[in-house]
Amino acid sequence: MNAASAGPHPTGLAVTKPQGGGPWTRSRWLTLIALVFAAHVALLFVFGGRKQIVPRAVTNVPTLELADNSSEWLALNDPTLFALPHQKDFASAIGLQTATKQPSFHWTEPTNWLSLSMDDLGLAFNQFMQTNRFASFELQLKPSLKLSAPGLPIKPVLAQNSTLRVEGELAQRQLPSPINLTNWPYANVIAPSKVQVLVDAAGNVVSTVLLPPDSVFAAADQYDKADQRALELARAVRFAPSSHLTVGRMIFNWHTVPPPATNEPVIP
Repeated sequence: MNAASAGPHPTGLAVTKPQGGGPWTRSRWLTLIALVFAAHVALLFVFGGRKQIVPRAVTNVPTLELADNSSEWLALNDPTLFALPHQKDFASAIGLQTATKQPSFHWTEPTNWLSLSMDDLGLAFNQFMQTNRFASFELQLKPSLKLSAPGLPIKPVLAQNSTLRVEGELAQRQLPSPINLTNWPYANVIAPSKVQVLVDAAGNVVSTVLLPPDSVFAAADQYDKADQRALELARAVRFAPSSHLTVGRMIFNWHTVPPPATNEPVIP
């Protein structure tokens, strides 16, 4: 124990410090790493090889060659190589040693058409049908019809009397009493008379306007007397009371009857 390492102690005893320093600092570690790296680089330069890299020669490598017309491999593309006589087969090789004439391998067989009689067409089918009779039957794919009379009476298509139809908001207000419309003795069809009316809260008609026909064909069937009668009936009608004014249309569909026959004077 060194005298310098001992020091006074409060109790009077001598205290000694351990040998060696404290933990390594960062600079000390970096210095050590730099020395190891430098030693490694120096070893690489000393023991490293300086010979030039020479590529090895390539040997025993498969190569691709295109076959010409004289190659024997092209003969394998012939589908008749083993089915038909060939100039390089066994029989041809024997024939070359003899004095016989070599046959030509480029030949085609002549066309041999089968003889067919027009009378024999369908003969086998006719014999089959005559010897095989099939029982006839009907396929009942649909059930039989059940006829029944209609439950409701059939009404005539055309009305037999003149009728009145109310349209618009005015249709919600009822008529206290029905209106009797007469049939017109006229020899032609009369177009309907359409009257636009304005009804007050009490149910009285305060305004009537005769509307024009919808088309030229309806204008040709217009009848002035029927239109005037429609205006008179529209002014005289009375509707159920309401809380406000109501606008609507009254359509009179007139029915015509044949006019009575008259004796016309004979003009000499």
